[in-house]
Amino acid sequence: MIKIPPQLPVSELNVLVIDGQTLVQDTIKSAFMEMGIENVRCAQNAFYALRLCEHIKFDIILVAFDVRSDKDGFNLLEEMRFKGFIAKTTSVIFLSADTSAGLVNCVIELQPDDFWVKPLDKSRVTQRISHILKIKNRLYRLNYCFDQEEYPSAIYLAERQLEDESLTQYHPQINRMIGRCLFSLLEYADAEIFYRKLLEKYDYGWVAVGLARTLLKQNKLPEARALTDELLERDDTRFATYDALTEFYINSENYEKGYELIKEASKLAPRNIERHRKAWDLARLNHDPMGQYLATQNMAKYAKNSIHDRPELSLNVIRAGIDLAATVSETQAKNLLAEIERKLSVIEQEYAHVNDFKSQLTVIHARLLSLRDNKKQAEELMLSQTQVNSWHSLEDNLDKVKALHEIGQREEAIVILDRLKEQVEGNSFASQVMAEYIDQERNERNEIHHTPKELAEMASVHYKNKRFSPAYKLLTQALQLSPKNPNIGLSLLKVLARLAQDDGLDEEQQSGLKHCRALLKTAELSVQQKLKQAQYIESINQGHSPRA
Repeated sequence: MIKIPPQLPVSELNVLVIDGQTLVQDTIKSAFMEMGIENVRCAQNAFYALRLCEHIKFDIILVAFDVRSDKDGFNLLEEMRFKGFIAKTTSVIFLSADTSAGLVNCVIELQPDDFWVKPLDKSRVTQRISHILKIKNRLYRLNYCFDQEEYPSAIYLAERQLEDESLTQYHPQINRMIGRCLFSLLEYADAEIFYRKLLEKYDYGWVAVGLARTLLKQNKLPEARALTDELLERDDTRFATYDALTEFYINSENYEKGYELIKEASKLAPRNIERHRKAWDLARLNHDPMGQYLATQNMAKYAKNSIHDRPELSLNVIRAGIDLAATVSETQAKNLLAEIERKLSVIEQEYAHVNDFKSQLTVIHARLLSLRDNKKQAEELMLSQTQVNSWHSLEDNLDKVKALHEIGQREEAIVILDRLKEQVEGNSFASQVMAEYIDQERNERNEIHHTPKELAEMASVHYKNKRFSPAYKLLTQALQLSPKNPNIGLSLLKVLARLAQDDGLDEEQQSGLKHCRALLKTAELSVQQKLKQAQYIESINQGHSPRA
């Protein structure tokens, strides 16, 4: 058993109130004073609050959403957790007049001890503080062990506390800690037994989620699926279930299903930056350039003024935008590129003087030139960009791979990919997904030497010259790189109609037809596109050629 320092008496507790309204500060401070707690400090903005946390260890922290700062309360609370100012032994209370579902969902994920809705009533404040402090006091030793990652010690203490009848009202919290400890120790079979026993006693959502996680970890799928289907319908269990299922599908290498789940969770709780990051990684793996673009936009938007905020996020939006522009129609690409160049101009004004950014911006400009078919100038820009810069982010080097491939330097691109694979080794979500993505990139760039746009353009030339088989091969490659692109799907359907007239469709082409129909069924098509689709399908069914 580790040595546990004594708990401070209530009168010596340090309290931090972070709120931009003086009236709220006075109400809370007065409530604490009546309870004998005098060490209460107030901060109107995030900057001063963080400065205070650097010098004082606070036992109770109250954070309002609408603090007077460039950071809101959500971003501030997230940063305080990241910097270690908040431990399991710290009491955290979130204050807000905003009770919208999006904010509440996000705050819940940060797991404060309580959520107070403004305006505040002094007597209610006193009552709720007293309740929170009682829980923290009785569970102090257990929480301390958990903070120190002393999970066996935490379980030992928890089991002793469960035998104490005076702690009956705290048994749910104690049991929840035992479950978390068992998971941290990877004792999934024991955790399953533990949660099944709890289900006989409690109807709490976290118990059912814990059981679902143990079932998924042990690959007990029929029961896990039935349980998770129920939990996804509950407000109190939805997000934890989404995350558990995403983790399961990623570990099972079902990246498409994992992607669907994480997109849904991101919509419901949009401030979760880490989830947007995972969505971005999975979007790339699933060849969804629009999903990439949206995920990077969300990361940049919600990271603003938070601990996650950095200029590289804006660069990633531009990179994802270039990837998207290479897959959409000419009109869409034109509008998108105009937006990209506006963003790029802002970044260049702010960071072009920074050495680390110069080479990254050079690669981006080379990619833009390639996209406009100015390969010669792009190649000139890339002359000094053939080395892997280990001090740059993985994203910078991946962008370099794309730029080299786009100007025809495929061997150089593959060499860089091989070196990047060594940098992403590990067992984390990011490592697993990124390693898979790099493998995919290597294989595709080794086999396919052009972008989806270039492949579609070459296929169009073959089609006009009645060379339908080469057109089919090129479009299948384009669809492999961009499987959710309805324009490519429609072009491939057109070619299949001509092939069906000439010789009928072989087994591979029948499979291609099935893929096209599935893609176009869910795509947002214009009236004209829908008419063409119907025409091509009718031609395939009847065995004659569609009109061009």
